[in-house]
Amino acid sequence: MYSTPPIIYLAPFQGITTFTYREVYVRHFRGVDKLYTPFYTQIPRSKAVASKIKELEITAQNRIQLVPQILSKDADEMLRFATHCHEKGHTEINWNMGCPFPRVANKQRGSGMLPHPGLVESILQKITPQLPLNLSVKCRLGYEDASEINALIPIFNEHRISELTVHARLGKQMYSGEVNWPAIQKLLNNLQIPFAYNGDIFSVEDYQKFKITFPQINTLMIGRGLLTDPFLPAKLKGLELPDLSQQQVLVKRFVEDLYLSYRKFFNDRPQTIGVLKEFWSNLAFAFNNPGKVFGKIKKSQSFDAYESAVADAFNEYHWVGSEAQWLKNLAYNEINE
Repeated sequence: MYSTPPIIYLAPFQGITTFTYREVYVRHFRGVDKLYTPFYTQIPRSKAVASKIKELEITAQNRIQLVPQILSKDADEMLRFATHCHEKGHTEINWNMGCPFPRVANKQRGSGMLPHPGLVESILQKITPQLPLNLSVKCRLGYEDASEINALIPIFNEHRISELTVHARLGKQMYSGEVNWPAIQKLLNNLQIPFAYNGDIFSVEDYQKFKITFPQINTLMIGRGLLTDPFLPAKLKGLELPDLSQQQVLVKRFVEDLYLSYRKFFNDRPQTIGVLKEFWSNLAFAFNNPGKVFGKIKKSQSFDAYESAVADAFNEYHWVGSEAQWLKNLAYNEINE
């Protein structure tokens, strides 16, 4: 597709891109170059930290680097986390300054930090000299206004953040509205550190349009697009893929593997069904009738009902992958009514 295939990161989604999801995903699909954990927060002091973040005993899944993410506005907490991750062999941690949810942002964490460059600078001034590994940042353009990031770019440059990933929306937008490419272009003009783009890459067509505007950007973080079509990273890299009917067979195997893995992880507790529904709220968009596919799964309250609903999804509807994205706006209200 392009002379240089994009570098692709799996975006962290709290409650979705869990250890179990990542472990199963990378067994079934190609194209992802780096994995990020959903954020850790409230890191306890001293030895108690080890039990709280036990999954960070590993530094890679299927030989793909795993980057731990922290949500914090406490410099000491970030240093505890960084020290623990370094001791386990990690070479990078990621600072979440992008979480848009009000319960986080209202506490000046996540995207709620973006209007407060002084707070960000004071934390970096304290931790940068002591960090034993690289610190990357994931953020948004701002919480209330896209100009908020302009005050942060010189701070990130000064402290040599290892990489900046920006979701091209405001925190208050959540995931609604358009991405703001002019604001991305403006920040790139002043950025002196590596950059990764995040936001609304759902298909090959989306990526082609993006590259026309930003030919210089070759690193993408993909979340909802990958959760909808797990083949998307391979598609963006131009890797050879089977036809849609065979893709449906492969997705079915992935779904079955994930189901059994979650049942094992949760010891068959009822919350397993809730986690799987969250997963299907994205995957359903890659079928030719998302509302029908998700409707029955959403109503399932038992493993038997879930298995029946999933069997119907694969038997009665067709996988169309990224090509289904034209249905997204039409189907969203139907799925969430």
